[in-house]
Amino acid sequence: MGSRTPILEPTVYDNCVLVENGETVGFYIHDINEYSEKLSQLMAIADNEFRSKNVPKQLLERSDVFSAVYRDGMTRKQAKANNTIQYSTIIGSIPPKAHMRRPYPSYSSVHAVKTAETFVKSMLLAAKESEKVIKKIAPELYERQYAEMQRVESKWKMSELYTSSISNYNISAPYHQDRGNVVPSYNTIITKRQNSKGGCMHVPEYDAVFEQPDNSMLVYPAWRNQHGVTPILQTHDGGYRNSLVFYALKAFIQK
Repeated sequence: MGSRTPILEPTVYDNCVLVENGETVGFYIHDINEYSEKLSQLMAIADNEFRSKNVPKQLLERSDVFSAVYRDGMTRKQAKANNTIQYSTIIGSIPPKAHMRRPYPSYSSVHAVKTAETFVKSMLLAAKESEKVIKKIAPELYERQYAEMQRVESKWKMSELYTSSISNYNISAPYHQDRGNVVPSYNTIITKRQNSKGGCMHVPEYDAVFEQPDNSMLVYPAWRNQHGVTPILQTHDGGYRNSLVFYALKAFIQK
């Protein structure tokens, strides 16, 4: 837990349903155009907006940037110029964070940013379209999460199945589990990318490495197992890999 994900070749790259002990727990689609052109179009809009100056972002300082500073005597500016910038944006509901002097739930401030309206709208519509795909391919998954979400107040829902969403730019996540998610639930991960390689999700318990090409969709129970994202490498200038993720947080489940 917490260690960096190594470079690995994909082992899962064809459309498939994920089953454990006879129970469907997720699925993988290589290209969402096969199931929903509308979802594909919405994600293209969201991806373009997310990468623009219209959407507020939280810049993440990569560990390799700091390593270059200390190891090679670079300035932070020099090190950042030689490494891939990472950032993220959260929309939807945000759980209480007492350590940040906010002991109450709230809604992402991005919704109030005028220039981010197109991004937020496309993501909200995409959430609903992704639910249609889930209902078509794995209705048991839809019904399971829908039932759990009935315990969430409507004001904290961004759609029938999700409370929140995070969009990640070039983030190669170390191994972790999404322990704040509803159990049982799943993350819906749609990948947009260009001129890059790597950035595959690795689930070491099953030695599964999911290829995440442009326009792919992975529906996965991120609370269940440790998982991480392999390094993202540019093949040409301007290369990137975005993951646009929808999920349900248990902080909003009414006791």
